[in-house]
Amino acid sequence: MASTEKRARRNLRIRRRNTIAKTAVKAAIKKVRVALKAGDRDKARQALAEAIPLIDKAVSHGALHKNNASRKISRLSSQVFG
Repeated sequence: MASTEKRARRNLRIRRRNTIAKTAVKAAIKKVRVALKAGDRDKARQALAEAIPLIDKAVSHGALHKNNASRKISRLSSQVFG
């Protein structure tokens, strides 16, 4: 059926977008953790400020659940500021 084929194509596009969003989130989180491990709090704060919008964007795309994103942001914030 045409609708099945269209849905399959759409699923591929969505999966690709979700993968890109999740990869960007992981890279941003890693940047924060690397800065913390190096002891550079200013760089960690800057990286956190860049990571939070990426995490929120992933939620709006549906790539991450809102509670998962909230937990990620909370844990990173407590590591940077705590």
